Amino acid sequence: MGIANDDAVNQFESLMEGVSEPLKRTFQNMHHGYPKETYFRFLKARDGSVDKAHTMLVDCLNWRVQNEIDNILEKPIVPTELYRKVRDSQLVGLSGYSNEGLPVVAVGVGLSTYDQASVHYYVQSHIQMNEYRDRVVLPLASQKHGRPINTCLKVLDMTGLKLSALNQVKLLTVISTIDDLNYPEKTDTYYIVNAPYIFTACWKVVKPLLHERTRKKIQVLRGSGKDELLKIMDYASLPHFCTREGSGSSRHSRNGTTDNCFSLDHAFHQELYSYVNRQAALIQSIKPLKQGSFHVAFPEPDLDDAKIARTIESELHRLEDQKEQNGLGRSLSKQLSGVDITIN
Repeated sequence: MGIANDDAVNQFESLMEGVSEPLKRTFQNMHHGYPKETYFRFLKARDGSVDKAHTMLVDCLNWRVQNEIDNILEKPIVPTELYRKVRDSQLVGLSGYSNEGLPVVAVGVGLSTYDQASVHYYVQSHIQMNEYRDRVVLPLASQKHGRPINTCLKVLDMTGLKLSALNQVKLLTVISTIDDLNYPEKTDTYYIVNAPYIFTACWKVVKPLLHERTRKKIQVLRGSGKDELLKIMDYASLPHFCTREGSGSSRHSRNGTTDNCFSLDHAFHQELYSYVNRQAALIQSIKPLKQGSFHVAFPEPDLDDAKIARTIESELHRLEDQKEQNGLGRSLSKQLSGVDITIN
């Protein structure tokens, strides 16, 4: 287990025996029959420190209880038209599985606009996908392969990334903080594809700030990453934006919307939305379903995450200023080119 050895896990387990019953119940809903693997993930996130990992997990369980996370899969985003808008502007989906059975999560970073609904709907949708992954997708993968599968792979498409991404830094920081504090070490590897210059510039200044453990997880692939990704998954599991070089857009797919794992019409999102609606129907038979978004308390990012967010904002501002200066320079050059200057 590396820095999180069996003794550390046993110590962690003993400490958890002293938590309250509500925390024990939500922990059962969280580990899905694999408590030791959950202890290991939190230990890994805190560099093997049992005390720090215990504090982190207790904070996570309190967050779950206070925000009723155990019930979030009973809260559909309605009406369907609104959920479709969320899916069309928060580009995330499940494209398939790796050769080792890990779910492949595709994320359209560059073309996600987050401008069709309130921030609370985007956070709700993100947590619902996390919970569905942990409660349904990973248990089914574990059952199929006869061993615990508790992590996934993520392929991040940077197609279309622009300076306007500055407007999304705050929301993305909220989402990443929720993941870091409450769903730690759920991703084995992040594959970056279709990276434009703006990503390269930001990556250059952010990379030194990342924990070494995180840096090792991130691989920036050439172009669409198709050749490299086919070494770890079959063609059918490739995200649609990786199927050929120069595919151009996360919104394009091989076969309409059926192969676009971001679309509400894709099998994954149909299954997820149907699951949430079924759970809601069961609860609605007991009590009426409330309309509106599911509000979750946004945790404060730790100092390192806050520093990274500020660094990204600063670099985007620098690139924006540089773009404006270059544009002004070209405009002045064009104006001067039409002026005759005579020196007597």
